[in-house]
Amino acid sequence: MFKSGSVTIIVDDLKKAEQFYMDTLGLKVQHRIEGHLLQVEAPGLTIGLLHPREGQDSHPGKSGSVHIGLEVQELDSVIKVLKSRGVEFQSIMEEVTTGIAYFSDPEGNPIYLIELKFNPETE
Repeated sequence: MFKSGSVTIIVDDLKKAEQFYMDTLGLKVQHRIEGHLLQVEAPGLTIGLLHPREGQDSHPGKSGSVHIGLEVQELDSVIKVLKSRGVEFQSIMEEVTTGIAYFSDPEGNPIYLIELKFNPETE
């Protein structure tokens, strides 16, 4: 039924968001509408970064209703890379079956990294 998924995030500073998602996180551009929209690709997910047009009543990072989750192979190594790129983590939790690390993009939108320490397809 579903072909793909995406999440759209409202941002005030599209250039700063582009730098973060592309340079810091290493995601690739999928589509661009100059000054208004940038779509970047993460494995299995498209993230739209939208700068609202004049008159649109949208505010970045305020509702807390959007969280981006990115699954990683080795949480510790990804944390190390992102810290070297200036990412500040709010919390890191290691449990038996998962590891999760929380941080935010420059607009305050919450992002988390998750490492599944088991194979859900065989459990």
